[in-house]
Amino acid sequence: MHPPIFTVCASDPKVTALLGSSPTRLYPWGEAPQGVATPYAVWQVVTGAPENYLAQRPDIDAFTLQVDVYADTGSAATDVAEAIRDAIEDKAYVVRWGGQETDPDTGRRRISFDVDWLVPR
Repeated sequence: MHPPIFTVCASDPKVTALLGSSPTRLYPWGEAPQGVATPYAVWQVVTGAPENYLAQRPDIDAFTLQVDVYADTGSAATDVAEAIRDAIEDKAYVVRWGGQETDPDTGRRRISFDVDWLVPR
């Protein structure tokens, strides 16, 4: 019941070059710790469902994740989004490129995208 986005990204050299390795600044539940260094990314499950069958138990769980990248500049946010995309694309599918915006309180840039991931049980 858990997509392996963190494991995949934390083992990718391009992602860890941008998000660090101890810790890797990729956080679940759509929330980052207060005062975290930029850039960072958060992810959350938007939808999920088992692949149900009539004759057997499900052997795959399907998830749609939303990934949000935050950085001090638009180019830094784009660099992280591209690194995450490249790390996960042979295991999952990017299905939506979302909005790009500037947070009015912090001035941080945000880029969002959605990922469909089939996770074998």
